[in-house]
Amino acid sequence: MTNIESTVSIESPINEVFDFLADLNNHQQLMPENIYNWSSTKEEARFTIQNMAKLAIKVSSIIQNKEIIAKPSEAAPFDMELKWTLNDLGDGKTQATHTFSAELNMMMKMIVSAPLQKLVDHETAQLKAILSK
Repeated sequence: MTNIESTVSIESPINEVFDFLADLNNHQQLMPENIYNWSSTKEEARFTIQNMAKLAIKVSSIIQNKEIIAKPSEAAPFDMELKWTLNDLGDGKTQATHTFSAELNMMMKMIVSAPLQKLVDHETAQLKAILSK
C-alpha cells in the first residue's frame, strides 16, 4: 500500500473543520484546476483528474471530530482510500492530515506519486486558507 500524506495546522476549532470536511460538496473548494467535471452531494463526489482518471468517491466511515474516510463508489483505476484525520491542538486550533492510500504497482507508483502528492498538498493548503481565521 502506498500512502501519500500532507498535514496542516488550522486556526479553527475541530468541530468547524470536521463539519466542513464531512460534506463532500465543500471539497470542490479544495481542488486544483486540473480537477473538473465536479458533481457532488454531502456523501458522494464525482470528478475527473486531467490526464489521469474519472473518479466517484463516497464517504465510507465517519468518526465525529476525528476521521472521515472516502472510498471509490464505482470502479477505479486502482484500489484507494482518501482519509482526513483531525486532532484538536487546543486554543481553537486543529491539525488536519490528508492521506491518500492506494494499491499501486511499481510503474504506477513512479507515474502518479508526484501528482498525487501535489494534489494532497494543495488540498491541505486550501483547507487552511479557507478555514483559518
